[in-house]
Amino acid sequence: MRFIKLNSRGGNYLLVAENVAWLRDYENDQTQVGMVGGAPLLVAGKIEDIAASILAQANAPE
Repeated sequence: MRFIKLNSRGGNYLLVAENVAWLRDYENDQTQVGMVGGAPLLVAGKIEDIAASILAQANAPE
């Protein structure tokens, strides 16, 4: 299980990479991150940047 870090305007999240189900653009340069079995999270950043961050962190060597 790999944890990834995503920043939010209200605080930061550590997520299990495998639980990310979808990404959706949101207002004010934010992105909704859909989670398997849970409510979406609102994180700071454009969808392309969040996707790149998730992939980079998920594929980084341990």
